[in-house]
Amino acid sequence: MNHDDKRDFVTIEDEQGIEKQYAVEALFEMEGNSYALLRAHGETILMRVKDDGDEQYLVGLSDPEERESILDAYQIAVEAAPAD
Repeated sequence: MNHDDKRDFVTIEDEQGIEKQYAVEALFEMEGNSYALLRAHGETILMRVKDDGDEQYLVGLSDPEERESILDAYQIAVEAAPAD
């Protein structure tokens, strides 16, 4: 079985209108916010999950310090409680 067979996928459109499909590696909450860790062809991105009534959407993180802080905390949590 391919590693990606168990993953959900999302399509993200960048500022230039180019769409790219990402595998959802992880969904997690930190500091009252929900985040999605996404991967595609060696590229990893972190986005905030926003709720708008019945819908959810992804928002990019513009602050590099916030992104690094969230990724560092996520890595510590994964190392403390690795998945089987």
